[in-house]
Amino acid sequence: MITVVGNLKGGTGKSTAAFNLAAWLVKQGKTVALFDFDPQKTFHDVLEVRCEEGHLPVLPAAKDFATFNSDIAEGVDEVIIDVSIGDEAALLAAVKFADRILVPCAPSQADIWSTQKFLTKIKAIAGAKPVLAFINRADTHHMVLETEEAEQALDALNGLQRLPIRLYQRTAYRRSFSEGLAVFELNMRDKAAQEVLALAALLYPHYA
Repeated sequence: MITVVGNLKGGTGKSTAAFNLAAWLVKQGKTVALFDFDPQKTFHDVLEVRCEEGHLPVLPAAKDFATFNSDIAEGVDEVIIDVSIGDEAALLAAVKFADRILVPCAPSQADIWSTQKFLTKIKAIAGAKPVLAFINRADTHHMVLETEEAEQALDALNGLQRLPIRLYQRTAYRRSFSEGLAVFELNMRDKAAQEVLALAALLYPHYA
């Protein structure tokens, strides 16, 4: 299955989500092909850090758009592609070959607008492919209402299915990422680890 992780706005946590999902898949003994079509190359960078630190299991390096073709899924169990509007040609090509599009969205009005524009951008190419969104970097304080309001806004967008899961704003995501580790590798008991494991099981139920 080819999963594209994308949004138009920066700071939504695309690369963090892509990296943690890739690490989880490899932990399940699955083979993956990873691509980074975002000019910022954050996904590529974290995979490079992981390689330099010698963390196991080994994750493959992220390939760039120049290596992309219709045979990308051959010989592997799963494909994950990190995309952004920074390279529109790569974004649209990835969506064309994707089986589904995963959209992390932070709980702010700006991110809702960005997600809406992203849907408009890919609509003609995505067609009936599932576009799955989830709230990332949700506030941990129960009195802050922005997360619930953002979920309601996502539910109102046509052509998008909101996943019933949240990843919260936690230090563990930043710390583990900087070390080239998935959050569940840094500390399996951490709340962030449980959030990622729940997301992975939701997206890949046949491997969980």
